[in-house]
Amino acid sequence: MDKLVFDFIFFKQTGIFAMPTSMLGPHTRAILTAAVVCITLIFYFTLMPDVYVWLFPFFEWMETTWFGVIGKTWGAAFAFVQTIHLLSLALLGGTVLAAEGRVLGFLLTDVSAKVVVDRCHTLLVWALVILISTGVFMACGVALKVYYLPVFWYKMLALGVGILFHFYVRKPLFRFDLENINPMIVKMTALSSILVWFMVAATGRWIGFSG
Repeated sequence: MDKLVFDFIFFKQTGIFAMPTSMLGPHTRAILTAAVVCITLIFYFTLMPDVYVWLFPFFEWMETTWFGVIGKTWGAAFAFVQTIHLLSLALLGGTVLAAEGRVLGFLLTDVSAKVVVDRCHTLLVWALVILISTGVFMACGVALKVYYLPVFWYKMLALGVGILFHFYVRKPLFRFDLENINPMIVKMTALSSILVWFMVAATGRWIGFSG
């Protein structure tokens, strides 16, 4: 019995029990996220045309929902929700620029990088929740219109990549002290974050100027 207890403590302390979950090393989340993004891109450019046809009834149904009816018949309601949507997009963009600007050493240099990153993350989550909620309402009102817009699907792809990148690559990496991370990795992560969310904002505004 004592030997079993000793073996258990030994294996736990030496990390042998953790071997199956750490086969990819310390960057497991980043590697898996990159794999998911690659699979998504392959799916988008190879199988998406067939999925379009399959999703068409769903987009027809979206316009029959309460959100769809209100969005199509009450212009003031649609305009109000659209304003909230744009404000949340501005908030999201502001938090990204503030956090990544601090990481890159351009903004808020008198405040701890960890404090700025953590507080901006909280704001980004709220902005993202509002952005998606209002976006669903707006999409219901013009579901068939956006269905035929390629840029709408580009935005969905960019948004999915942005969410995966932020929560499964950037956040796990930046939970540590930035001083203990390779500066090149920190800067590349910050620049990638800015680029991804810029694509979300750009494709979103592109939808507004399309059709």
